[in-house]
Amino acid sequence: MADDLSAPLGRKAAKPVSRGLNLNLKPTALPLARIAFGVAALIVVGIGARVLLVNDPMGGRPVTEISLNSGSSNAIAEVVAPNEVTITAGPEMPVENLGVTIVGDDVPDGDPTGIGPETANADGLLPDLLEETERGAIPRVAATGETPFEAYARPSLTPATAGGKRLIAVVVTGLGLNETGTANAIDTLPEAITLAFAPYGKSLNRTVASARSGGHEIVLEIPLEPFDYPDSDPGPDTLLTGQAPRDNLDKLFNVMASFGGYVGVINHMGARFTASTADFAPIMEELGARGLGYLDDGSSNRSVAPQLAAANNVEFGRADMMLDQNPTRASILAQLAALEARATDAGQAIGVISALPVSVQTLAEWAGAVESRGFAIVPVSALMKAGA
Repeated sequence: MADDLSAPLGRKAAKPVSRGLNLNLKPTALPLARIAFGVAALIVVGIGARVLLVNDPMGGRPVTEISLNSGSSNAIAEVVAPNEVTITAGPEMPVENLGVTIVGDDVPDGDPTGIGPETANADGLLPDLLEETERGAIPRVAATGETPFEAYARPSLTPATAGGKRLIAVVVTGLGLNETGTANAIDTLPEAITLAFAPYGKSLNRTVASARSGGHEIVLEIPLEPFDYPDSDPGPDTLLTGQAPRDNLDKLFNVMASFGGYVGVINHMGARFTASTADFAPIMEELGARGLGYLDDGSSNRSVAPQLAAANNVEFGRADMMLDQNPTRASILAQLAALEARATDAGQAIGVISALPVSVQTLAEWAGAVESRGFAIVPVSALMKAGA
């Protein structure tokens, strides 16, 4: 009160200044925006400095350098040296899985290691030609571009290399359903005879592997809808007209997963299905995408298979005749003679015969003598071609 009375008129006495530390700071008093901006600026400057000053062309990726000695006992090292080798691992790749890049002008085309082709699995199949699905493994084109048709075709004469020799291919159908009959066909028939397996037998992978190891080329039978379906029923997973393409493709994949190692497929029945372009086209497109051939058994003149195969670059062939519609020895021999006549006129011919015991036995007898008459038996792939 005394201070107020002694202060000049119109002025209040000044408050005494506290000389202690004022700890009553409010959050709004701190310059938060300036602090955050400063921290961000430091981060940007740090990153820029690292880019400019650190010489790291691999961008921080783990790198291991290996010196290869040409005198090493390692076969791969002897082939690769003295080329420069860099082993790198991607940021999401563990270092244990190393990729090798060979740098040098003298590296030959193909496999630089000289190890050879991919190793087949226990069933004689090449893993790179298999696609794993929920139904099992089905054929596909390999990463190298090789197709199952090319990989599993049996080497033989072709019309281009026959030198005027008349070529005959015979396909035995319905194998795999009867184990005894199938084993007899594999053991009795010459290896140049092509074997077609139905997808319904037991132990098909083992049986087909046995047939392939015996030199036989393999095709897969696919069940297709006939005109009198279901009175005539090709079996489970029959592809039907009027169904959604996805449904028929699901059935096709299920059938294709029955076994492996085949060059292509052959129709089992299917006069109605093969006459329907709308239903058949997606199937032929899938065969072309997977590198498989298609053999028409020749039973239907209404089949649009030739046109669809040409449109999808599918290796295609059409059988000239059925050989055992009358399954007696005399009738089969007469049909085989007609097949020879066809080959004489056209230079080549394809016949289809069932796996009935009389058919297999008669075919084996004929095959033992046909080459002496100037014919050559070849696997069916030799008489198939894209767009035929």
